[in-house]
Amino acid sequence: MNKLEQQAKAIQFYSEAIDFKLKNQKKITHWINQTILQEKGKLSFLNFIFCSDEYLYKINMEYLNHDTYTDVITFPYSDEIIEGDIFISIDRVNDNAKQQNVLFEHELLRVIIHGVLHLLGYKDKSSKEVALIRAKEDNYIKAFFCI
Repeated sequence: MNKLEQQAKAIQFYSEAIDFKLKNQKKITHWINQTILQEKGKLSFLNFIFCSDEYLYKINMEYLNHDTYTDVITFPYSDEIIEGDIFISIDRVNDNAKQQNVLFEHELLRVIIHGVLHLLGYKDKSSKEVALIRAKEDNYIKAFFCI
């Protein structure tokens, strides 16, 4: 198995409590790998779990004690390398896309890369952190369309 095949196997996509199949998996996997490399990260494994609002809400309550709906929750398993699970609510992504008048696919890319950026160490608690992570999201989404 060559390095590209190993990297592709390190990123997996799953669905829980929703009927969803990610389109362009190969291109998205390559894009995620390129983002991690550009940010000087080292990928071990990364699982994306696409789910419903209710499924992610229960995770948010149980593990983070947050009584809110959200579009993405990232669970890192290491501080030194990229290992983690990224849960994404397809319902919330769809609602956000409609509210922001953007395509669902564009909003999904934003949420995917947002989770990856969290694993790379970017935060979004302060206004300064939010501005930086949003700029990174925009930059990497533009890069996706150039692949």
